[in-house]
Amino acid sequence: MPQIKEKLIELKDYMETRIIGQEDLVRKLLITMLADGHALVEGAPGLAKTKAIKTLAECINAKYNRIQFTPDMLPSDITGSEIYVAPKNEFEFRKGPVFANLILADEINRAPAKVQSALLEAMAERQVSIGGKRYPLPDLFMVMATQNPIEHEGTYNLPEAQLDRFLMYIKINQPDAESEKKILNLVRGEVGACGDNDDCWLNHHTTIDSQITAEEVLAAGQLALKVHMSEQIEEYLVQLIMATRNPQKYDAKLAGQVLFGASPRATIALDRCAKINAWLDDRDFVTPEDIHAVVYDILRHRIILSFEAQAEGYTTDDVIASLLKMVPLP
Repeated sequence: MPQIKEKLIELKDYMETRIIGQEDLVRKLLITMLADGHALVEGAPGLAKTKAIKTLAECINAKYNRIQFTPDMLPSDITGSEIYVAPKNEFEFRKGPVFANLILADEINRAPAKVQSALLEAMAERQVSIGGKRYPLPDLFMVMATQNPIEHEGTYNLPEAQLDRFLMYIKINQPDAESEKKILNLVRGEVGACGDNDDCWLNHHTTIDSQITAEEVLAAGQLALKVHMSEQIEEYLVQLIMATRNPQKYDAKLAGQVLFGASPRATIALDRCAKINAWLDDRDFVTPEDIHAVVYDILRHRIILSFEAQAEGYTTDDVIASLLKMVPLP
């Protein structure tokens, strides 16, 4: 289905013109969506995290909802709840904002564990359980959760079990000077196109020639997963995962830094995302570069560092970089 690939490339190119300086975020969101997964995005305020998922939703014929997480939230604020309807003399389930195709879980770490667990079932099981009944979520369902790395007061760390449910953990940085100028010109152009009409400025945007349907996204994902991976590349992928669990085979110092390695979900995620990355680059086979393109986002939240490593200032990205140097290429 070359037409679907052309549409997705057009979508990626369009988003890069709207989300300036965050090309990596745009690409990783598309990979996450095609891999039928969820993304956790960490970055300072004002880096277009919300705009990225909103722009993606505008280009896809799919429902989008934004959920602002706060400390006083209840699980029903996400899932919905049963409401008593007097004329019918019965309870009726009113769906919450999680019943959509694309979900922005803004500042997810500001909500307590009970609320986070409600989202966990939706992410893991693609359903919501209320009053002994199960309500399925759409086939195309992706959560993009955000968290602020600067402000930690009043936040609740996501447990490892929930972190593992995220296909990717994407970290984004401030744009460079050239990108900053482009952002400035983009916003000036949006305002200038509307003059003094505030409503026009709020609604003004251009989009791709034709919206992509949810069915096309699902079909594209299945098509991308047919990309060939040789036995040598597959062995390399597996050895990278095994190295996170048995780092002592490669380096004694590294073994003291890693408390727990990546789970089998990491193997599955790395396989799917590497294939999709190759497909987006118009190749029908996976190379080591495809694995390297996504390995940090796949592993950085699945490797747990020892207390000593954290005290010395090491990060999981440091561990991943060391493993990439130590595990021999095919």
